[in-house]
Amino acid sequence: MAQSLRGARIRAAALTLPLVIFITVTFFVPLGSMLTRSFHSPQVADALPRTLALLEDWDGQSGPQEETFRTLGEEFRSLAKQRKLGGVATRINRLESGMRSTILKTARKLRRDQPESWREAMVAADEAWGEAGTWRALRRAGERFTLQHYLNALDLDRDDAGRIVTQPPERRIYLPLLWRTLVVSLAITVICLVLGYPVAYLIANSSPARSNLLLLLVLLPFWTSLLVRTTSWIVLLQNQGVVNDLLVAIGILGDDGRIAMVYNMTGTLIAMTQILLPFMILPLFAVMRTVSPQHLRAASSLGATFRQGFLRVYWPQTLPGVAAGSLLVFILSIGYYITPALVGGRTGQLISNMIAYHMQQSLNWGLAAALGVILLATVGLFYFVYDRLVGIEGMRFS
Repeated sequence: MAQSLRGARIRAAALTLPLVIFITVTFFVPLGSMLTRSFHSPQVADALPRTLALLEDWDGQSGPQEETFRTLGEEFRSLAKQRKLGGVATRINRLESGMRSTILKTARKLRRDQPESWREAMVAADEAWGEAGTWRALRRAGERFTLQHYLNALDLDRDDAGRIVTQPPERRIYLPLLWRTLVVSLAITVICLVLGYPVAYLIANSSPARSNLLLLLVLLPFWTSLLVRTTSWIVLLQNQGVVNDLLVAIGILGDDGRIAMVYNMTGTLIAMTQILLPFMILPLFAVMRTVSPQHLRAASSLGATFRQGFLRVYWPQTLPGVAAGSLLVFILSIGYYITPALVGGRTGQLISNMIAYHMQQSLNWGLAAALGVILLATVGLFYFVYDRLVGIEGMRFS
């Protein structure tokens, strides 16, 4: 008996093995890579090992020794021959603006000469090598394990004494963008709930034929490409688009008073609400169809008005659907970047657009990974608070 039970468990585990492998490869491995890249940055350490070893004993105030200048110059030459110097210079430039041009210019001038004094030759190539701050930036960039990406993602930095300080107001980018993302996601969740609750109620309390038709209309957007749905809003919302033309035609707006509804936050809110609305309606409908209409009738027979019966009888029974739909819409909206990128313009961008920018254009994968980890932690924090206040165990999707 025990042996047959063990065999059944082994067969069951074997059947789930492909799913486990798939989830591991497509979720846990990328997640682990993101976490690692956010604090592990070995590029400069691998490229300049001898220079960084000499800088370990440097006091960080006075200029380094001649040996340090000579070692750095030789390593620059070696990297230039291997065509790797540009990547190293870019990595250092992310910590100290202007370092890329300094390094490349210095390497070009040191390419052929064998100077008697490496210090004088490098300072002559660029005066930045005579400043202690340049060498401190070089040493910080050479740390294999660093929190610098997280500091940048939180609009923080280190001063000359190594203390953590806030960035100047004109350089604070990511925290305002994260706050905007949270506000927009919460706003979209509320709008979807306000619009989706009556629709779900209508579907759940209609005849079977009408209910199926309405449900089909809700599911219809899923049969259209997300890119097509997003770009169609550009046609509808632009200054000379359908919506503005209609408002002008019926006299609500003058031809010179057309509303800018695209390439701003208005376009982002409208397009994302339309895209995410089915994710609110479906969980609500799944719960509402289990609520018997007799409950409201019983409340009415006991003297309750429709409003009282709805708030005290019907609404509490639909809270699992409200919780499921709200959490689903919020989590989806906080990570959207295609829709804001197309219809949001400069003021309608979210934190996910900045992550995509660093992954695809600036190639600052460490900063992109740190932003991704912060976004993931923010979602986890909201989930934890939500579980404490509402209770995740009562949430239902079907």
